[in-house]
Amino acid sequence: MRIAIASDHAAFDLKRVLAAWLRDEGHEVIDLGPDSDARVDYPDFGYTLGAAIAAGTADRGVALCGSGIGISIAVNRNPAARCALVGEPYSAMLAREHNDANVIALGARLTGEDMAKACIAAFLAAEFAGGRHGGRVDKLGHPPLVQEPV
Repeated sequence: MRIAIASDHAAFDLKRVLAAWLRDEGHEVIDLGPDSDARVDYPDFGYTLGAAIAAGTADRGVALCGSGIGISIAVNRNPAARCALVGEPYSAMLAREHNDANVIALGARLTGEDMAKACIAAFLAAEFAGGRHGGRVDKLGHPPLVQEPV
């Protein structure tokens, strides 16, 4: 599988570890940066990751920042990307099965290496369940122009 991975400076070390592990697992890894732990802005790398997913350059993505929150918001600005912030394997699996997520986000300051690997493994092993989830996922890509408050 072609997996794009991107981070900010806070997650640079975790990105290097995960990229090497993914390669060892037999995946093609597309490292979208950064190339050092020098301060960078997570939106730049999140937007790049979303664009790689949209262009079909990568089948799946892994987004990393200190908390995982900021970069997941940036990735999700691209309508073709469905990025889920996860902290344990069950959520990673459900993100694929129920939400057809094509990117997961992890917080380097919150998630250790072993847990990050377990989350990614669960995410990559799961398949979208379709069925009742299909219509809901379709709505994610086509929100109504005006949403009235409930």
